[in-house]
Amino acid sequence: MNPQKLSMLTEFAKRVETTPKDQLLPTLLNLNAEASRKGIQFNDQETDLLITIMSANMGPNEQKRMDTLRMFSKNFMKRNSK
Repeated sequence: MNPQKLSMLTEFAKRVETTPKDQLLPTLLNLNAEASRKGIQFNDQETDLLITIMSANMGPNEQKRMDTLRMFSKNFMKRNSK
């Protein structure tokens, strides 16, 4: 894995530990924007890892919402890659 990506994923995991649950999505969006500015794109597997990190300490209902977000993200990425 690209060392910059690995560094960003590690930093994201640290941020998630201290971020309130209602701020997780903006945190993910900020990470994506930061990565984009650096010319970095996360593939489906890496995006799944980000969402798994975010949902690790969530309850069942919140995890269900994250699964919905994951599906939305995959569909969005497919449309943008065409």
